[in-house]
Amino acid sequence: MSEYRPPLADMAATLDHVAGLYDLPRAQSAGLDRDMAAAVMAEAARFAADILAPLNRTGDNEGCRLDDGRVAVPSGFADAYEQFWKNGWNAVPFDPAYGGQGLPWTLTFALQEMWQAANLSFGLCPLLNQAAIEALQAYGTEQQKQLYLAKMISGEWAGTMQLTEPQAGTDVGALRTRAEAQDDGTYKIFGQKIYITFGDHEMTDNIIHMVLARLPDAPAGYKGISMFLVPKFIPDTAGVPGVRNDAYCTGIEHKMGIHGSPTCTMQYGERGGAVGYLIGRENEGLKNMFIMMNNARLSVGIQGVGLAERAYQKALAYARERVQGRRIDRKERGEDVPVIAHPDVRRMLMVMRSKILAGRALAYYAGAMLDRGHGDDRQAAARADLLTPVVKSWCTDLANEAAALGVQVHGGMGFIEETGAAQYVRDARILTIYEGTNGVQAQDLYAQKIRRDGGAAAGLLLQDINDFAAQSGVPGCDMLQQGAQCLEQATAMMQDHDILTGAYASVAYQTLFGNVTAGWLLARMAVHDDGLHPVLDFYSRDIMADSVALRDRIAKAKTVEENAFGS
Repeated sequence: MSEYRPPLADMAATLDHVAGLYDLPRAQSAGLDRDMAAAVMAEAARFAADILAPLNRTGDNEGCRLDDGRVAVPSGFADAYEQFWKNGWNAVPFDPAYGGQGLPWTLTFALQEMWQAANLSFGLCPLLNQAAIEALQAYGTEQQKQLYLAKMISGEWAGTMQLTEPQAGTDVGALRTRAEAQDDGTYKIFGQKIYITFGDHEMTDNIIHMVLARLPDAPAGYKGISMFLVPKFIPDTAGVPGVRNDAYCTGIEHKMGIHGSPTCTMQYGERGGAVGYLIGRENEGLKNMFIMMNNARLSVGIQGVGLAERAYQKALAYARERVQGRRIDRKERGEDVPVIAHPDVRRMLMVMRSKILAGRALAYYAGAMLDRGHGDDRQAAARADLLTPVVKSWCTDLANEAAALGVQVHGGMGFIEETGAAQYVRDARILTIYEGTNGVQAQDLYAQKIRRDGGAAAGLLLQDINDFAAQSGVPGCDMLQQGAQCLEQATAMMQDHDILTGAYASVAYQTLFGNVTAGWLLARMAVHDDGLHPVLDFYSRDIMADSVALRDRIAKAKTVEENAFGS
């Protein structure tokens, strides 16, 4: 079976024609042109395909171990990570004042797609680090930045996000980890965190934990959360890791997938209290947390695109190689044919191909809006905010669908671990759950994005979609116009629903939103590439055609009462 090879031509076209990479202010200030971007992408593709991808099965088979308090990662991971950070891959989007390269997030997301497709478990380490960096950049003191930021940006030190506790998952406001102020301005941290990705390992000299905790006099719920930086080893003023902090991994989870990523239970304060440093102001940890969460949610969407692409590549290769049965339109037996000759296999492969192209366009476009929003473009910032839950949910739903279809294309061999197709199903399953379940994303889109501004941001997006559909002339524009009309009607319905009914209908609304927006961006690509017209035609007929049914589901939504489930 063939290994993963990054689809550089598709990625470059998406960066150019959908994201407008070279017109972004950060691209222009960094002197990023097509030749430079192509060179960066080609080298990243080599690293992903030759270094990371071969370790994917290794990580799945070996998993991680906790031996005498030390977390061991799979063979080859530590060496690959050292190459990763020393080659500068971790530093791409960050501030040059602290050693970053200052390149656009849009380009970074394209690179991340390759890391995640090649080796999802490995890719989680830099993903969580980038989220911690974002919080430190936004709310850390200058002293904290000078001490920690450069080494986290380079990747020499890793970072984590530590939110979840046994009783506080989605409801972060229920956390019990506590912080006690000390006379020297530090804090002592006591408590337990669970499901901490790369919470401990020895791939880096230090790990910088961003921990949510509650001060003794803090208000109840979300308003009483503060954020603390807790290093594994407390560095001296020169940044040299010194005393081991009271933050230890006490167990690692045995999971359905992502076996190569250690998912840790972290214990704080069993030996007198972990030393922590306040990030931002007391009781403003929720604001800090959303900096991390929004960053991570877009990257998890990219994980979905990458995993779907890898599952598609494996399924396509198998469909071309596996000979089975005769063509259904031949009366005589004749020679057996590869399974790609069978209509249903072609249908499954085209579902994967069309939605991957559309999902990539959606994710990269959101990245471009994020880049523009970092400047003075408030409309772009609002659009990035609007699209974040859609990218996270639609692209991770895609990963699960593509991985399952990949197994189906393989038939019985897909159900056998030997082919590797089953790993993608197991790995994909977490994507709709962590960094806020897709149901939470749907409620965010509905309650925080659509209701809060009366649908204003969505209305501007729909105007752009309608303007394009009326003028472009590419195949499927009639279905795109119908989809946009259904989304416009559904947006009005969602605002008319009471809050419970709207929450019930929010997943259908989010799916419709993703289908239409991703379809629009796929059509924008097809304007520049006639070879995509059959793909767009398929997407319009098979995916966009669901718009009417989704709108009608939203119109007829009615909350299911608890007593409907029986005693």
